[in-house]
Amino acid sequence: MEGVIIRQLQDTPADALAVQCIARASFGDLLGIAGTEPDDERATAQQLARTRHLVQSDPEGCWIAEQDGEAVGAALSMRREGVWLLSLFVVLPSAQGKGVGRLLLDRAAAYGRGCLRGMLCASPSPAAARRYRRAGFTLHPAMALRGKVDRSGLLDPGDIPVHPGNATHLHLLDSVDRRLRGSAHGIDHEYMLAHYEDLLIADTLAGSGYCYRNGGRVRLLAATSKRIATRLLREALARVPDGEEAVVDFLTAEQEWAVDVGLELGLSLQTRGYLALRGMRPPAPYIPSAGFL
Repeated sequence: MEGVIIRQLQDTPADALAVQCIARASFGDLLGIAGTEPDDERATAQQLARTRHLVQSDPEGCWIAEQDGEAVGAALSMRREGVWLLSLFVVLPSAQGKGVGRLLLDRAAAYGRGCLRGMLCASPSPAAARRYRRAGFTLHPAMALRGKVDRSGLLDPGDIPVHPGNATHLHLLDSVDRRLRGSAHGIDHEYMLAHYEDLLIADTLAGSGYCYRNGGRVRLLAATSKRIATRLLREALARVPDGEEAVVDFLTAEQEWAVDVGLELGLSLQTRGYLALRGMRPPAPYIPSAGFL
């Protein structure tokens, strides 16, 4: 595309804000995809911090497209222990269909050379689905649970204790990650601990798991058994503030345990883009983070 410059993102407030503006303009009302949120001060701060976190950890995986001095697209990617992860891929509507997206994705994908596995959360966009499939990803249709939690369905928690987590649990978190998706989140846990409201931990002789919650949104859940995952999800939904909508995103067919929990607690089920994977099967029991996978 004539006049387009593709450059690495810089760790500056201006570049972080440019990425945020492109994402909001690109996704519109598709809230939650690749980290977009309702427009409030807390969410804005988290988005800006996430962009700068990725630029600091994976500078060669983060790119921005500019035309005539205006930022028109961005791609944020990372590598974690042999897995390439696409955290964000956005192009302004006015620049779509002109080759900007291809140039950005090529740069981000080049950062993943040598990684046998890949993972991303994709919007329902037909153009995005086509692009990821051509890049070799298997598209797993995903669902979302949304709605107000019916607290009458919150039964006795049973015999699996759940307690708050902190930085002393990083080894446990990474161990569960490696078992389920083949790579630890590593330094991404530091971001999530700093910016999300709850980290819930279950650690028993029968297995372990964890769940991040922020407001009404379940951000990431991983466990070594469906029983532990179910207990963590119920606890996370029980902590959603009264009157706030609960959101559990990117559930593939492998996560029927989560679908069952949500339906039991009065949430509604709808279709929701794709979990796109290369060289791996959907982790389970697992609810991915849109931004950190």
